[in-house]
Amino acid sequence: MNMNMFEQFMSPEIILTPTAPLSILIPLLLIHHKSGLLGNRMTIATIQLLKMFMLNMTGQLTQKGQKWSPLLAGLILMILLSNLLGLLPYTFTATSQLSMNMALALPLWLATIVTGLKDKLSLTLAHLLPEGSPTPLIPFMVMIETVSLLMRPIALGVRLTANITAGHLLMTMVSSATINLINTHIPISLLTLTLLSLLTLLELAVAGIQAYVFVLLITLYLQENS
Repeated sequence: MNMNMFEQFMSPEIILTPTAPLSILIPLLLIHHKSGLLGNRMTIATIQLLKMFMLNMTGQLTQKGQKWSPLLAGLILMILLSNLLGLLPYTFTATSQLSMNMALALPLWLATIVTGLKDKLSLTLAHLLPEGSPTPLIPFMVMIETVSLLMRPIALGVRLTANITAGHLLMTMVSSATINLINTHIPISLLTLTLLSLLTLLELAVAGIQAYVFVLLITLYLQENS
């Protein structure tokens, strides 16, 4: 078993060369085509997937909000590919790092707030006071809603980090148990191997769901302020 399970979140190296940049180039192998990078089945499937996501998420946005569609499409692809590539051996899961997730969440959340303050100042400030609040509780409600608003980017970054990290730690523990038991308790090792296979399928689903949830929440914040 690994002395430190968190070593898996360090960028591995081969001959003093980090493998993380190399893993980023793997998607190019999936979309390579003799006539170029466009027109093959993988590219068409990616475009159809993006269309489905964008129609689902940006359908309720205003015309100004829909201008964010290219940014949101690129964001969901980047997070999804990072999550999926992190399941491959000798790769680095960038979305398991809180610093990267906060670097994505904070500017995007702040951009939605600035958009609201610029275009709909009164409506944006009205979100700080729920309708029908008792007069004596108005200062407290404003404070609570302000804290809730400021916690949004933290929740975005921590949610993605926690889900990716927890899944990888579970896979590390189960795979280590499988390797240690394979020479002594074969039936138990087969059981843990089955559990590892199920965890891998679960992590594939989590990789897609977390990318979708991250972008969906950014879209909801934008919908409030656009």
